[in-house]
Amino acid sequence: MRVQALCIPAIHLHTTAATMQVSQQDFEKAQEQLKLLKKDPGNEVKLKLYALFKQATEGPCNSPKPGMLDFVKKAKWDAWNSLGNLSQDNAKQKYTELVSSLVSAESSSQVKDAAPEESRHDGYETIIVTTKNNITKIMFNRPERKNAISHKMYREIIKALEEAAKDDSTIAVITGNGEYYCSGNDLNNFTNVQAGETEKMAKDGAVLLKEFVAHFIDFPKPLIAVVNGPAIGISVTLLGLCDIVYASDAATFHAPFSQLGQSPEGCSSYLFPKIMGLAKANEMLLFNKKLTAAEACAQGLVTEVFPDRTFQKEVWARLKAYASLPKKSLAVSKQLLRAMEKEKLHAVNNQECEVLKERILAYFQWMSDLSHPKITVIQHGWVLSAK
Repeated sequence: MRVQALCIPAIHLHTTAATMQVSQQDFEKAQEQLKLLKKDPGNEVKLKLYALFKQATEGPCNSPKPGMLDFVKKAKWDAWNSLGNLSQDNAKQKYTELVSSLVSAESSSQVKDAAPEESRHDGYETIIVTTKNNITKIMFNRPERKNAISHKMYREIIKALEEAAKDDSTIAVITGNGEYYCSGNDLNNFTNVQAGETEKMAKDGAVLLKEFVAHFIDFPKPLIAVVNGPAIGISVTLLGLCDIVYASDAATFHAPFSQLGQSPEGCSSYLFPKIMGLAKANEMLLFNKKLTAAEACAQGLVTEVFPDRTFQKEVWARLKAYASLPKKSLAVSKQLLRAMEKEKLHAVNNQECEVLKERILAYFQWMSDLSHPKITVIQHGWVLSAK
């Protein structure tokens, strides 16, 4: 079994000269407030909270280090141990401040979401679709899964693109909620397949993917990707079908197809060599090279890179200005730029989906040949294994 190390982000604690100690009552109140949060703060924040709570209640880490393969306990131990000799009082202080910041952020978000000028579209569970300032925003909204795309999300994005194509917005924007932009396919799409159903699963998956990509090819308005964090797999290959790609300097771009025994999709087999040149496209699509945001920009895949600390402010100010331009002029101009390629792109999409269907079937055949197959997640620091 191949195992990839689980990387635990360092915990950075910011202190001030006039830090006031919190009371035990404040600490207990923070614990109750944490239970009332509606949004998942993400694994990194939860590790910080766990570590600070343990430090506040038990002091410095005093438990034995878990084994390397016990990923969850190892992550918790590393987070707690990283606090060193931080005093229990200071740990309580940091814990209370962190919870307070989460409560404030959620309250601000709720007020912003309730703003009358922003219209939230109903009928979605895996994405958030809003319209404001002539911009329709489609946001991947599975932060607990690093915005991995499930079959349901595929269908909801198709629906959102169809609605955005017809609404009064001038431009459409795709982005992610949380630390990740999107981590590609949810591997649960390929698990729990019953014997004798693999061919149907592969065929249905190829049909869904073909329809999904076709909606990007045919989208009539300017389509802009706002890449707020790491992007993997199809979320990367689709960028060639977007009209502009803005990225945070915290973003990375990874399409590990050969590593997973799969093949390119999203028309990347055709567009990436045109965008970045054959040699660079080969590095990425054949040999799994992960690009930084700066590298992706230098190779033409990304339009512009912004510092992560100012990313949202700068990008959305610019998008608001774009959305004030004449809607029909933008749509007509896009069609002129894209029309000559549409037929070719649909042909490429068809071919890629056929090849991908064969690769999925080959994968399941390989799994069936193993005496004791086991599927493990092939993303976010995990690998496919058999034992």
